[in-house]
Amino acid sequence: MQTAAFLDIDGTLYRNSLMIEHFKKLVKYEVVDPGVWHTSVKAAYVEWRRRVGEYEDYMLELVDIYYEALKGRRAADLEFISNQVINLNGDIVYKYTRNQILWHKQQGHKVFFISGSPDFLVGKMAQKYEIDGFRGTGYVTDENGRYTGEVIPMWDSDSKNKAIDEITRVYNIDLTQSYAYGDTNGDYAMLLKVGNPVAINPTNELLQSIKAHPNLSKKTTIIIERKDVIYQLGPHVTTIPGEIKLS
Repeated sequence: MQTAAFLDIDGTLYRNSLMIEHFKKLVKYEVVDPGVWHTSVKAAYVEWRRRVGEYEDYMLELVDIYYEALKGRRAADLEFISNQVINLNGDIVYKYTRNQILWHKQQGHKVFFISGSPDFLVGKMAQKYEIDGFRGTGYVTDENGRYTGEVIPMWDSDSKNKAIDEITRVYNIDLTQSYAYGDTNGDYAMLLKVGNPVAINPTNELLQSIKAHPNLSKKTTIIIERKDVIYQLGPHVTTIPGEIKLS
């Protein structure tokens, strides 16, 4: 049996969201009316940037507009924009996670991305980092290669759980020896699946889920990367408003 590493991308490897960067490029190249940003998304974005609003609220504002922006458009016509997203942002990653990918390769482990970002972007990141496979949110196209507006999600815990089950069967993975890396509660099932769970800059929701689980609370490694320092903590971390300290 083989050892594997399962990694989320947004917030775990990449420092932002591939979907957000793709949306920005759609606006820049006027695939999406720039006015939509100012009337529908900007307020939630500003609230999040000021840390008085939630990231999830910002994403919810964006996601429906993103679906509509792609609907009816040919995937091939947007290939240039998709490539631009990876070319300009593919190296803006957390040093810890990038180094872990290299380490897993050196150990002969299989490496997989499991991400809520669009599969056509996740695939390009997988190619860039030369890993073994990936799963992303599927944006369905019709027989003419146009996006239908139908989406097959990969951002939630249940979908990622099923993806790992599928990969485990295909590659004969020993999950007890494997690793998972995530940052939000959508990655909870991935962390629960493996013998070596790692939460990278976890949200408070994920941290509380880890602390509440009898096994995860004992074996999860917490990684905090800020500026040029990487902190490794145990799951006994306590959060208070505005800071994190050890209990």
